[in-house]
Amino acid sequence: MESISLVAVASIAIAGLTMAIGSIGPSSGMGQAIQQALSAIAQQPDERNSLTRTLFVGLAMIESIAIYCFVISMIVIFANPFWTHFVKAGG
Repeated sequence: MESISLVAVASIAIAGLTMAIGSIGPSSGMGQAIQQALSAIAQQPDERNSLTRTLFVGLAMIESIAIYCFVISMIVIFANPFWTHFVKAGG
C-alpha cells in the first residue's frame, strides 16, 4: 500500500474514532443534565423558568464539545497537514 493511501485510510479511521469517542461523553452528559433538571422541576415547579434557562445554557455548552470533535474530524479528513508532505515525497 502506498504511503498516500495509508495516510488516507488512517485519516478516515481517526476521524471516525474522534466522532465516536467524542460523542459518548456529551451524550451521556446531556442525558444526565436533563434527568437532573426534570427531577428539580418536579420538586420545585415554581422555579421552572430559571431551571429551564440554565438547562439550555448548559446543554449548549455540552453540545459544543461534540461540535469541536466534528471540526477536528473534518480537519483530519480535508485539511490534513500530512497530505502535502506525502504528496511532495511521492513526487
